[in-house]
Amino acid sequence: MVIKEASFVISNSDYTKCPNDGKAEYAFIGRSNVGKSSLINMLTGNKKLAKTSGKPGKTQLINHFIINNEWYLVDLPGYGYAKVSKSARANWEKFIVDYLTKSEQLMNLFVLLDSRLEPQKIDVEFMNWCGEKGIPFSMVFTKIDKLSSTALQKNLAKYKKEMLKYWDALPPVFTTSSESAFGKEKVLNYIDNINDSLKEVLPKN
Repeated sequence: MVIKEASFVISNSDYTKCPNDGKAEYAFIGRSNVGKSSLINMLTGNKKLAKTSGKPGKTQLINHFIINNEWYLVDLPGYGYAKVSKSARANWEKFIVDYLTKSEQLMNLFVLLDSRLEPQKIDVEFMNWCGEKGIPFSMVFTKIDKLSSTALQKNLAKYKKEMLKYWDALPPVFTTSSESAFGKEKVLNYIDNINDSLKEVLPKN
């Protein structure tokens, strides 16, 4: 897939106000500072599409971007960032949960994981929650350019071992680098394949 056009549509904290035009949505989420905005900008080829910041917690709303006028890329707030008030965090969690569990257009949730780290409890718990709620998701390891190939394989193996304690099989796994654009083609092709499969089951006008 080639992204020819990517533009911002709407930000809000109410899933009922999200676009409701039947276009497929692909959401991105992860712990704060996992490199989500950089990954989104890399995938779309637009360095200014999602706001990047060295300060965790920059994204605080559900952000919709229309891609090639065909599908939506959804930038969700990060989780696990402690330096916000409990009430603010509870509010974030509620609208994120509402969106993830009630959006009928969400086709896949890309859960971003820092490849430099061993399995984090909060990430594993979140993915297990997605499984319990029947939310289709993929694992996307970020920042693979920041560690050696040996260290990467070691951390991936640890994640696989941890996930298989709870799962019979792993969901799709992607390794990415926003610096080198590694993994871009595989992630976009994955989205493209889902979109193609949707066209086959949707009624023709």
